[in-house]
Amino acid sequence: MTRHDFARRSFLRGLGVTMAIPWLESTTVWGDEIQARVDGSEPPVRLAVIFSGNGFHSQEWWAKGSGEKMELGRVLQPLHKHRQKLTFISGLYHEEARKGNIHSSQTGNVLSGAPISSGGEIRSGTSFDQLLAQSYGRSTKVPSLVLGCERSNPSVHKNYSMLYSSHISWNSPTTPTPLEIYPALAFDRLFKDATTPADQSVLDAVLEDASDLRNRVSLSDRQKLDEYLNSVREVETRIQHANQRGELQGWRPTLTEPNIQRPDDGVPQDIAEHMKLMCDIMVLGFQTDTTRVTTLKLNNDHSALRFPNLASTQQPGNGIDYMIHHLLSHSDGEDWLKVNQFFMEQIAYLADKLDSVQEGPRTLLDNTMLLSCSSMMAGARHDNDQLPIFLLGKGGGKIRGGDVLDYRNAPERQLCRLFISIMEKMDLPTERFGDATQKLSEV
Repeated sequence: MTRHDFARRSFLRGLGVTMAIPWLESTTVWGDEIQARVDGSEPPVRLAVIFSGNGFHSQEWWAKGSGEKMELGRVLQPLHKHRQKLTFISGLYHEEARKGNIHSSQTGNVLSGAPISSGGEIRSGTSFDQLLAQSYGRSTKVPSLVLGCERSNPSVHKNYSMLYSSHISWNSPTTPTPLEIYPALAFDRLFKDATTPADQSVLDAVLEDASDLRNRVSLSDRQKLDEYLNSVREVETRIQHANQRGELQGWRPTLTEPNIQRPDDGVPQDIAEHMKLMCDIMVLGFQTDTTRVTTLKLNNDHSALRFPNLASTQQPGNGIDYMIHHLLSHSDGEDWLKVNQFFMEQIAYLADKLDSVQEGPRTLLDNTMLLSCSSMMAGARHDNDQLPIFLLGKGGGKIRGGDVLDYRNAPERQLCRLFISIMEKMDLPTERFGDATQKLSEV
């Protein structure tokens, strides 16, 4: 077999199912021309944006040093093993977000820096992830995957729509990108065609095609393909069982017993499992090149999540479910720190999964820019004059990693400068975005 026996994009196909295959050294999966490098094609750069509402423990959000000697505050300790691929950035902010000084006005433009309308009008700005989806993402089956672990809130708070607090990705200035909170539906969007029966296993549908492909690739690629198919099976199985636990960690019901027949809503009852499933689906989307742009909103700004899965320090013997996330953020206590670390553990889990996928000389994390953000530093003060931001990954070798960048005293501190840098690294150069007219040259 020659390395050009495959089409520009290789798929496994079955009845109603299309599954892109991961990067394999003996195929030209990523779309190289016939004259491209003999040793395999170059994987693309991916973008993942992870949002955590209500800020963090302000005294424990810090980093100093560089490379192996980088030190991290207690909030960031779960990321210690990835510190050499971490770019910690302080001092950036959105000027427009400071005008309302409440959650909605600070979140609705977190990825755009645009002015926010109030008084019943919904208007923000097209977020930079969607600009990438409209150009860079057109070469994939799913231009962007927009996920969440808490339902959007349609109410109004202090004259601002709470839709702003519930959405970080915007298709247009007046339209938030539809948010998928059901892992099963997010999984289906990656692999299944619209006419596929909901109960059909994706993996079962493509096993014949996978077997044929396995016989035509190298020995190392067979192992990589087997690992990938096993990971798809694992996610399918976990999705099937995610609704069968007796815990309700993501929200607190108003009834202790149901008064109607329970609907099959498909939302995992274990918030940790919900978050990890969404991370797994993001990895599969990147690994198969089904999508190159994703956002995951772990919770809303002004969030109502509770965490009985975390042991309380302030109330020994109890879980951290005595107060919703939003109210808990108004303190800098040990329970707030534990919740912060729980969110960082989800990002560390995603980073671990990305770093375990080898793509030629680099890993999937090396070929990704994972941007973590929130709309304020600390919920107690609603302070957004410097936002808690970091990047994980090396952007296909375009980011060094292991750096601490401090812009607190810089004359130009627009967060949109970082977005311009990210877009440039994903082949979408622009001279202006939001309120910024230059990139962050240090990134």
